[in-house]
Amino acid sequence: MERRSLLRAAAIGVGAAAFSGSLWRQAAAYPALPGPSPYGSLQSADANGIMLPAGFTSRVIARSTQTVSGTGYTWHQAPDGGACFADGSGWIYVSNAEVGSSAGGASAVKFNSSAAITGAYSILSGTNRNCAGGATPWNTWLSCEEVDTGYVYETDPWGASAAVQRPAMGRFNHEAAAADPVRKVIYLTEDKTDGCFYRFVPTTWGNLSSGTLQVLKEVSGVLSWANVPDPDGSPTPTRDQVSGAKLFNGGEGCHYRSDICYFTTKGDNRVWAYNASANTIAVVYDDNVAGAPLTGVDNITAAAVGDLYVAEDGGNLEICIITPGDVVAPFLRVTGQSSSEITGPAFNPAGNRLYFSSQRGTSGSSSGGITYEVTGPFRTSL
Repeated sequence: MERRSLLRAAAIGVGAAAFSGSLWRQAAAYPALPGPSPYGSLQSADANGIMLPAGFTSRVIARSTQTVSGTGYTWHQAPDGGACFADGSGWIYVSNAEVGSSAGGASAVKFNSSAAITGAYSILSGTNRNCAGGATPWNTWLSCEEVDTGYVYETDPWGASAAVQRPAMGRFNHEAAAADPVRKVIYLTEDKTDGCFYRFVPTTWGNLSSGTLQVLKEVSGVLSWANVPDPDGSPTPTRDQVSGAKLFNGGEGCHYRSDICYFTTKGDNRVWAYNASANTIAVVYDDNVAGAPLTGVDNITAAAVGDLYVAEDGGNLEICIITPGDVVAPFLRVTGQSSSEITGPAFNPAGNRLYFSSQRGTSGSSSGGITYEVTGPFRTSL
């Protein structure tokens, strides 16, 4: 409890209490603490080895190196970050391939209104370690390379248009991206122990071919954004170009909603909330509390009702929920896959199906990845 009080005091010290206009709680209630899940306790593992709350079921959507059911497409290795896109009465789930040596990229699987698979195909290839990314309001998928001087690629979830490299968004060890349509910027995380939190300001919203890369600074507790002089990141890495840049220990997933960009840092197992309206930052979750269930924080998404879902890279391979009432609890657990990590959580447009992957599955190798769907009574009101 003392740790909790210190974290709350630190958050308030940088002005994080001013979270008006958000569906989320006041920052004075951070960080979230362990408690009962709104879905109840986890049941015994199902036939797929997944422990779920009562009323929920799982199915396997795809397996790495195997043909996606009902299609002629072979699913990629090491599935990572993902997102869903509405497609008429159906939807599309896109997934990155975190594979090096120019064997990375991204794939898509298409569903009809009954959730039956109707197609699968590549939307990006020939890239390196495509880790996480983010969807744009104009329905493209930003696939980010997790290598030094890596690129962001803008891809078409329908596969009709060729992927486009977006160097103006900076070359660094990219992790994830999240679009803020209010301020018309794209937030970006960096997976380094001394990584930064960035935003890209396009010259024209909806066109990522040109714009300004900025990095978050903190001087005497005051946050500001500063232009990165050389987004190319060579010879000086982008994170080292601006004095006073605020450092984060291993930036991972990020997700924007209601004026706040939530992002995770794996080095200290934290979930952060950057309030873009108030220009403040707070710690939503820190695993340094008694009984903390969430470790190895990684990809993150949110349900329409406001619950955050955070996937583990490590720990006991759970996706944990963080509720607007500041409760953190396991939502599901994958068993028998201790050499894997959970990636790519994303809801379909209706919010009643959750997709995610176990990157290395039961084999512990990139060729053993498994992509799942979870269906059940996801809550639509608090």
